[in-house]
Amino acid sequence: MNAESQSEAASDVLEFEYDLAEPPEKVWRALTVPELLAAWMMPNDITPEIGNRFAFAATDAVIECEILDAEPERLLRYSWREQAGGAARQDPLDSVVTFTLARTVSGGTHLRIVHDGFSRKAMPAVVMAGAGCRLSLGLRGAAKPIAANTPRLVPRAA
Repeated sequence: MNAESQSEAASDVLEFEYDLAEPPEKVWRALTVPELLAAWMMPNDITPEIGNRFAFAATDAVIECEILDAEPERLLRYSWREQAGGAARQDPLDSVVTFTLARTVSGGTHLRIVHDGFSRKAMPAVVMAGAGCRLSLGLRGAAKPIAANTPRLVPRAA
């Protein structure tokens, strides 16, 4: 892979890491229980079993997903295919979201989120779409975007 290809691949990935006070069990529930996930993300019908399909219902788009990998309290990976207005777009956003959870020494969770598969042209729209997402897991200090749609994690939901 040449330097230009590596740069293009890197630009297609959003990666964030956080140390949270909540234990992995609680963070896992916030990621996999439909009502809790809806509290910080969007209405959904997630079931964290490999091969299950689910959808997020945004006001101006439907996001179709499929569970690619699920290890309770450790790993959740799903495809993310965004359809504008509920209909197929010419260039739908096809990507993969991966949440990796690890227990910290203090009993909290080290959360790593990787959202990859963006094209350069999709990135501005994805960043702007974050206005509707409200996820926050007690992040103290400066708020940082966590995934492509800039959620803020909420611990009370789990």
